[in-house]
Amino acid sequence: MADVLPKVDKGLSVHMRLLGPLGLIAALVGSTAIADAQSTASKAGGADGPKAVVELFTSQGCSSCPEADALLGRLAARSDVVALSFPVDYWDYLGWKDTLASPKFTERQKAYKSGLGVQMVYTPMMVVNGLTHVNGSDEAKVEQAIETSAKSLEATHVPVHISESGSHIVIDVGTARHSGPTKEATIWLAQLTDHVAVPIARGENRGKTITYTNVVRELIPVGLWTGPAVTVQLDRPSVERPGTDRCAALLQQGRGGPIIGAAVLAQC
Repeated sequence: MADVLPKVDKGLSVHMRLLGPLGLIAALVGSTAIADAQSTASKAGGADGPKAVVELFTSQGCSSCPEADALLGRLAARSDVVALSFPVDYWDYLGWKDTLASPKFTERQKAYKSGLGVQMVYTPMMVVNGLTHVNGSDEAKVEQAIETSAKSLEATHVPVHISESGSHIVIDVGTARHSGPTKEATIWLAQLTDHVAVPIARGENRGKTITYTNVVRELIPVGLWTGPAVTVQLDRPSVERPGTDRCAALLQQGRGGPIIGAAVLAQC
C-alpha cells in the first residue's frame, strides 16, 4: 500500500529564473544557426530519443518505497528510459530525516496534482512522461504506463540532444513536428548522482541500507522553447554540482505538464 501525504498543501512557487540561475551564462540560438537537432537527438535510445521519462518520488522514511527504488534502478539501465529519483521531505516527521530530500522536489510532485487529477501526492509515486502516475512498486503498471504514454506523445514529441563543447554544456532542441499553434515548454537541466547507498538508522526502514539510482541533486530551468529549433549553451563551471555524475535535459510543457523530449549526458 502506498503511503499518502497528509492533506496539507501550502501552495506552489516554481521560480522560473530562466538563463540566470546560479550565475550560469547561457546563449539561445535560433533555428537558422542549429544543425537539424532531429537528426542528432538519438543518444538516449531510439531515433528520437527515449521512450519515457520516469520520475520516482520516494523517501527514506517510506516503508513502501524500497521496492520502487529497486525498480527505478532497473529502469535506469534501459537505453529507452530516463529514470530519475526525486527524494521528498514530507515523511521526515516519522523519525528519520531523508538525507537526499529537497523541498523543491516536494513542490515538483505537487505541481503534478492538477494535470494528473490527484487530490494528494504519495510515495512511492512514479510519474511517467508527465502524463500519468502509478504506484512505483507495481512493475506491470509502470511498463504499461511507459508504453501508453509514449504512444500518446508520438505526435508532439520533440527531439532533444545534450552534449559537451569545451567548457560548455549544450542542449539542442528540435522543431515542432506539427503545424499550427505550439504550446510553450521549459527546458530543464537535471544534475544526477548515479548511485547513493544510505544506511537508515531510524524510522520505518530502520536497519536497512537502500541504494538510490539517478538521484536528482539539482533541477534548473535554463530556457524556453516555443516551436522553432533552439540551442541553450551553459557555462559548465556555473552549473556544476559536487558529487554529480551525469545530467539530463527535459522539455516539459507547463507546470507539471507532459514531458515532450529528453536526453542524458553520461558525464556532466
